[in-house]
Amino acid sequence: MKDKQSWGARLLAVMIMFLAVGALGYGVDQSAFGRIIIAYGLFFWAYGWQVTTVGRADLRFWLAIAVLLRLALVGAFPSLSDDIYRFVWDGRLWLAGLNPFDELPRAYLAEGLQVPGLTLGLFEQLNSPDYYTIYPPVAQALFWLSAGLFPQSVEGASVVMQVFLLLVEVGTIFLLRDLLRYWSLPEERVLWYALNPLIIVEVVGNLHFEGAMIFFLLLGLRLLLRWKDEAHLFWLFASALAMALAVSSKLLPLLFFPFLLRRLGWRTSFLYFGSMGLMLLLMWWPLYSSAFVANFGSSVDLYFRRFEFNGSLYYALRWIGYQFSGFNLIRFIGPSLAALVFLTIVGYSAREKISTNWAELPLRWLVAIAVYLFCATTVHPWYTALPLMLCLFTNFRWPVLWTALITMTYINYSYVDYHENLLVVALEYGVVLLLIGLEWRKNRQVAAV
Repeated sequence: MKDKQSWGARLLAVMIMFLAVGALGYGVDQSAFGRIIIAYGLFFWAYGWQVTTVGRADLRFWLAIAVLLRLALVGAFPSLSDDIYRFVWDGRLWLAGLNPFDELPRAYLAEGLQVPGLTLGLFEQLNSPDYYTIYPPVAQALFWLSAGLFPQSVEGASVVMQVFLLLVEVGTIFLLRDLLRYWSLPEERVLWYALNPLIIVEVVGNLHFEGAMIFFLLLGLRLLLRWKDEAHLFWLFASALAMALAVSSKLLPLLFFPFLLRRLGWRTSFLYFGSMGLMLLLMWWPLYSSAFVANFGSSVDLYFRRFEFNGSLYYALRWIGYQFSGFNLIRFIGPSLAALVFLTIVGYSAREKISTNWAELPLRWLVAIAVYLFCATTVHPWYTALPLMLCLFTNFRWPVLWTALITMTYINYSYVDYHENLLVVALEYGVVLLLIGLEWRKNRQVAAV
């Protein structure tokens, strides 16, 4: 057990963290790269210093600090992301009895913005006025609630969403600690997530729904383990509900379900996924309209065929495509990589030798999300939240380093004309892949002993 820290060390680290949170949450925008990277750099330094020295005696103190750091961002207007305007746009459409999936924002502009709350100023802030919304039911329900509580205030709606994400983050911290205990792992590992600067700033500060997805995913997993231990159907159905909420927050948990089939067995899997499917149907039903399937599908399709940011394997294939064709082949490469991800994950889950080892499930999920992210055409900083959470239950720490390195991609917004700095991308992925190789080799050597 590590020695208890001095109050001087605690105070210095806490001061740095709160100053950095203030710098990143208040009065900053995407283009202020110098301020962003300095604040993040100091925060990550203090974070790394503490999580590598904290003992169990200090755990409660630092968990309280983790919650207070998130609380400090409630009321800070999201400035490193402009998604908030689309959130409010969708919420105000629901208030008017309109489905956000039915029409493009530009269609309402052409009609003279006759819907209450849809103004020219709000429209001009949208980052995707020519794309259909892509946010699933849990997010849409929160948009509706936020707009209902503050129908005329973007700032007020933002605070409602921040409070929700603060609450689910507190739930996530509790569940992480509980699962670490369940698998007899060091409880202090929870701080790798709880104090991580990127998680604090991007989830609560900038309203990214990875926070909700992670909470419901962990809740679903914990309830599933409760069913495994007690064999009571209530826990199985409760887990299915939590997993349905995870998918209804972000679609990514769908990648993990193949790894549950053999652990549950075919009969239980039929019951589990059948009930989850019914719950998903009920959650998605309010979004359904005659245009929903086509419009939501077109947004998903565009994600793979048009959007690109901070890719790795995709950028390599894009470069090769340019050499042969002279133009960007994303419309072919994106769907091909998506198919590769699907086949790889299904094949990997089918090759598991020990299908009843639940303790290895987070490692399987970590590999699955790594395959997805390294094949994705778009990898924003907050996408690393999920691998960071999963790595706590494994011997791998490369996602921790990735959360630090990926903040360098904010340099793209600092230029007069936006463009992507590929040297930063190469450095980011080069270092992360190097650490993955070193950790994989180390873990293989340990396993062979």
